[in-house]
Amino acid sequence: MTPDVWLVRHGETEWSRDGRHTGRTDLPLTAEGEEQARALAPFVSELGFDLVLCSPRARAQRTAELAGLTPFEVTEDLQEWDYGRFEGRTTADIHDELPEWSIWNGPWDGGETAEQVRARADRLIQRVRAAKAPGPAAVARVVLVGHGHFSRVTGARWVGAAVPAGRWLAFDTASWSALGWDRGVPVLTHWNVPAGPKSGLARR
Repeated sequence: MTPDVWLVRHGETEWSRDGRHTGRTDLPLTAEGEEQARALAPFVSELGFDLVLCSPRARAQRTAELAGLTPFEVTEDLQEWDYGRFEGRTTADIHDELPEWSIWNGPWDGGETAEQVRARADRLIQRVRAAKAPGPAAVARVVLVGHGHFSRVTGARWVGAAVPAGRWLAFDTASWSALGWDRGVPVLTHWNVPAGPKSGLARR
């Protein structure tokens, strides 16, 4: 029985609000980010899950706590793309120096390459696909609480696409996406759904 998987991006931080690349910098949620995370709670409470994995960054863990995604297990594989010397900078600022730059195509000065991020995503997906539900006939339900770019890579790799395909999978703060199956083929069943009264997180 193959698992159903939900991706949840952390709530707003000052840097995510301002479009600054945030990898290893450990920023707290803004007040708005905390409200965004709380807005996930009613749907999470109905969902029922067998495994919650969370990034080691405080913004992801706080989102999990406020959304009711506890207890969770912290895994280094869920941390955001390491941006190296581009950490804290906006794309517009980087383009002043490197007009053709993209996180999807590099260069990745001092940070992770696309190949290194792909390896992390593939390792995580392998683990998730092996998850088992307690009941003999049940499908495992797994939630991954993490970040924007890495979640986009995970979505692309779930369906077997190359890392740069993540450029087409925008993923907003405190939104969720769902990875599943169609006749045994991995698919994206929902993408970039905001929390709210009609989000349908638990009614998929």
